[in-house]
Amino acid sequence: MENFCQIYTLKKDRTMKEFVAYIVKNLVDHPDKVKINEIGGTQTLIIELSVEKSDIGKIIGKKGKTINAIRTLLMSVASRNGIRVNLEILEDGNPVKQEG
Repeated sequence: MENFCQIYTLKKDRTMKEFVAYIVKNLVDHPDKVKINEIGGTQTLIIELSVEKSDIGKIIGKKGKTINAIRTLLMSVASRNGIRVNLEILEDGNPVKQEG
């Protein structure tokens, strides 16, 4: 199995949106249904993520561990670029409440 860094490297020409898409599409059963929207502010980037209803649990994970890991990766990359990032999972256009 190839190392994650060998498969995907976040370069200046790649966006946070592409980074999230790469991670999420490799976790879900319906990668063609993944939709990501970036809302950029001056210091904060909001990333809205929509997936097939049956894939929401895969993204959140048991006790929110998967989504927390994704958010940790995003925060790490964002902080290196001097910005803040917030990842929201949407279902029917509304944020999903996450237990955990």
